[in-house]
Amino acid sequence: MLNHYHHCASCRHFGFRTEAGKKIPMCTRLGYDTRPEYQFKCWDPKPRVRRAMEKKGVCPPPNC
Repeated sequence: MLNHYHHCASCRHFGFRTEAGKKIPMCTRLGYDTRPEYQFKCWDPKPRVRRAMEKKGVCPPPNC
């Protein structure tokens, strides 16, 4: 069930930068370009994702 949520787009560090009028997804914490479907060990879910996980009985990191 964790894999359902664990990807960059649901991380609180996921953001965008604008270059030549295009929005490029990036990790604001690391400063790297990324993709919404990528997964990294530093994942920290957004508050709404954390609440959804708790509601479904999934232990969100770093509590697990």
